Amino acid sequence: MDKQPIFVTQPSLAPLNEFTDLLKGVWDRGILTHNGPLVQQLEKEISTKLELPNFLTVTNGTIAIQMAIKALELKGEIITTPFTWVATISAIQWEGCTPVFCDIEADTLNIDPAKIEEKITDKTVAIMPVHVFGNPCDVEVIEAVAKKHGLKVIYDAAHAIGSTYKGKSLLQYGDISATSLHATKLLNTAEGGGCITLDREINEKLKRIRFFGHNDQKEIVEEGFNGKMTEVHAALGLANLKYYDDVLIDRKHKYLQYKEKLSGLDFITFQEIKLGESNYSYFPIIFESEERLLYVEKKLNSKQIYPRRYFYPSVNTFNFILDISTPQPISEDVAKRILCLPLYFNLTIGNIESIISIIEND
Repeated sequence: MDKQPIFVTQPSLAPLNEFTDLLKGVWDRGILTHNGPLVQQLEKEISTKLELPNFLTVTNGTIAIQMAIKALELKGEIITTPFTWVATISAIQWEGCTPVFCDIEADTLNIDPAKIEEKITDKTVAIMPVHVFGNPCDVEVIEAVAKKHGLKVIYDAAHAIGSTYKGKSLLQYGDISATSLHATKLLNTAEGGGCITLDREINEKLKRIRFFGHNDQKEIVEEGFNGKMTEVHAALGLANLKYYDDVLIDRKHKYLQYKEKLSGLDFITFQEIKLGESNYSYFPIIFESEERLLYVEKKLNSKQIYPRRYFYPSVNTFNFILDISTPQPISEDVAKRILCLPLYFNLTIGNIESIISIIEND
């Protein structure tokens, strides 16, 4: 085992000189923001790579969710999952809407589509599922429910770049998908995010929202805010995009390595991928008990290996954020027993074998 600590993730980065070569152009042009040429190039290249009609870059994935809510002019209740990062919930609340929790499936860890309808009231305006760890939600059932009740669908697709359903990027589903380009994601711009929609008018509205409500004539025509990506972040994204395919293949190879070697252990189970193709961007394991998890975590930490308890605790228990919380038994149970193991491009097979050995010798 290397002496350096092993954390749950690490950014996938292009060679530094390829990034700095792009920065030379930024310095020469003197354009740092306001929809600069590298931002436009990054949007075009991501759209081409993922076969998307458009990709609108923004400052981060949380802002992407807020922009989606604002663009669809939503005010009311939004049904979402309790098994997610807090940003899903805070974005809903920042836009003046109320999160309503629908419990998850114990195997996929995604929102349970069979339980959504019972959460719908006359105040419901949208459904916001999360593709947890890049695992595709049941998009067809969710969108059928939304259509039946006249609701919008925003996918929190923070983890979902590289995931597909029926041969298409998972980002093509819903009225809007909001994704992340954070340092921990398969493709990163250090900090960043994106909005994707098939609706041209909504896409134009999103462009205005991210730039203070300006139209093409620089007139303020609606309420907006500063959601723009800078040229520096776009440069990093362009440099990293060259290696996107390599990173995607590498994650899947290491994911399967973990799963093959750990499958014989009777005290852990795995997230089930039922639909489409995951991007294998995380490797979660679910222990039989929280006590067993804590024991294994302590053993790994003693060897300077630091997995992470994504997502713990279940966000419906955040009473200091939510005025009203309802029990979500499956999410609360899974959240106590799940641990994401280290998984990233520079993680060696030797590292993985050492991690597996520690868990096997529990």
